[in-house]
Formats: sequence, structure tokens, C-alpha cells
Amino acid sequence: MDFTYSDEQRMLTDSLRRVMDEGWTFKKRRARSASGELDKAAWASLAELGVTGLMVPEAYGGFGESTATLLAVHKELGRGIVSEPVIPSAVMAVSLLSGIENEAVKAQWLGALAEGDAIVSVAWQEQGERFSATPLVTQASVQSGGYALTGRKRHVWHAAGANALVVSALLDGEMALFLVPTDAAGVSMQDYPTFDLSRCADVTFEKVALDSTALLARGPAASALFERALDYAVTALCAHACGAMQYLIEVTTNYLKTRKQFGQPLINFQVLQHRVADMLIQQEMALSHAYVAAVSLAEDPAPLRAKRVSMAKTEVAAAARFVGEEAVQLHGGMGVTDELEVGDYFKRLTYVGLLLGDNNYHLQRAQSTTAA
Repeated sequence: MDFTYSDEQRMLTDSLRRVMDEGWTFKKRRARSASGELDKAAWASLAELGVTGLMVPEAYGGFGESTATLLAVHKELGRGIVSEPVIPSAVMAVSLLSGIENEAVKAQWLGALAEGDAIVSVAWQEQGERFSATPLVTQASVQSGGYALTGRKRHVWHAAGANALVVSALLDGEMALFLVPTDAAGVSMQDYPTFDLSRCADVTFEKVALDSTALLARGPAASALFERALDYAVTALCAHACGAMQYLIEVTTNYLKTRKQFGQPLINFQVLQHRVADMLIQQEMALSHAYVAAVSLAEDPAPLRAKRVSMAKTEVAAAARFVGEEAVQLHGGMGVTDELEVGDYFKRLTYVGLLLGDNNYHLQRAQSTTAA
């Protein structure tokens, strides 16, 4: 796979860079976070650039872009530490819905997702299960031509801003995936901020009545769809982290060029140059791992894809934390103040290690696929 930008990719990333510089400034990000609600104007601006329809197949109104373009776009979004539900909806949910067999559901939801008219998140984590893909608490049963769903999901990324959730549940003892409108009777949620200025929610399902079309997949097919969607989301998150690291290194370097000590800029001190060089090495290594994950999405069979994506996630998360911590330290005491955006980037880069599975989960996942 060639990761050299084509003319179209360059124009798209240039446009995204301008939008990030204008619409995702420090003050505007903070204001949107303080509101506690999805900024529809910001979401519309991303949809207008094609971000929401990037991975939607052309047959359903999207662009059907390659994983190379996915990486390029999310690297730019990472520079602005975009907190809108791009990864859970435009990547994870789109990837999952694209693989189902129900054409009517695909036509209805994928088109709306491509246009930015709908947001769908994936609810899979449960109490005591951490990041296990197999549900235990959430159960579904057959009832009068449809299904009844009961259970609780935790840490559902951007659930409060979603129109529907893809929910994993046990149906007759096997994993199943259901599409559940968030305004359905029996659905309630507790929305809260995460420490990286994003949003999550705990969602409760109390005998939620669903029709037969709500069942997206069950059994091995459901597991395969979820694993594929997770791999796409993790790869996008890795690219996001690489973009955030790149921007943070630029900010830190500029600070060292302007801050003086002993009558000269801090950047002139060799020991600090070495630390910036270490940050650059970590960022470049992380980007290389993101490339491996993107290639694996397009070319590898499922077990090898899962292994490579999970290994990339652990390496990128480690690099992200290193770069974030170094940036804070090189800014001195100012690095942890609320007045600088350095702290916001540090929080996002730290949170990358917990999103979509922590290091322990991905190491175990990589080992299990190797053993298989």
C-alpha cells in the first residue's frame, strides 16, 4: 500500500488542516466541551468535508475510501484533538453496518451516516468485563415477532449524541448485535465527561422492545463483524494519536525556541535537544505502526489483522504517553496549568491507552490470535 499522498488526499488533508486551525482552536474546543452537548455546526463542518462519509461504500452515498486515506484524515483530526464522535460513528459503526446482510437497514443508516444526518455509537463494554467483546449482562430474548433487550453498558463513547446504538447482547447463548434507537422506550443513559474533554455514558436497557430488523447479526458472524469494526476504530485512533503527537512536538519546540534561560533560548541546550529528538523518534515509530495497522486492515486475514492492529495499539499508546509527558515536563510548571493547551493534548494522549481496549487487553488479544 502506498502512503504517499495523492493529489486528492493532499487537497483533503490541506482542507482539514485549515478547518482544524480555524474551528478547533484551544478556546473553541474548551467552549464545546463546557457545553456538554454535541456542537451540530462543528459536526456539519466535518460532514461537509466528507469525514463522515469517508468509509461508507459508494453504493450508499459515501466515498468508499482506502485505509490509507483513513489514516491520513484521522492524523489531521488528531492535530486538532477532535472530540466529536468521528471514530465511534464514522469509523466503527460504519464498518460494522457495512458488513451486515440487511440491505434495507444499510441503505437507511449508511446514507444518513455519510451525510452527517445520523450518529451511531457502539455499546459493548459491561460492568466487571472491562474490554471483553463477549457480553454477559446484556441479554436479548425473542418476543412477539421481535426481541426484548435488557442489560447495561458502560463507557459508551458519545452515546448521548447518538441517534442509535449498536448493542452487543446474548441471544440464546450466543453473541448478537442489535441496532437500538436511543429514543426507544426503556433506554436510559447517564452522560458524563471524560478527563480528555470528550463524552461517555452508561446506558441501561429495560425490556426494550425491538422489531425483527433490529437484529444485525448473531453467532460467529456477529463476532467477526465486531472484531473488524474494532480494528478499524483502533487504527483510526492510532492515526489520531500520531497527529496529536506531531502537533504537540511542534508546540513544544516553538516554546523552547522562545523561552530563554541564562540569556539564550532553551532549544540551544543540548540535553533538551536530545529530549525533543526522543519525542520525534517515538512519534515516527508510532506512525510506522499505524501504517502497519492500516495495511493489515486491507490485506490480512482476520486473525493476523487482529494481532497486528492490537500490537500497533500498544506501541502507539506507549509512544503517546511518552510524548505527552515529555511535552509537559519541557514546559515546566506551565505544562500542567489550565491556561495552556499542552495539558489538553497530554490528557488525550494518555487516554488513548484506555480507549478501545487497554494495553493488557490488546496484548492478550495479540497472544490469543497467535496461539490460534
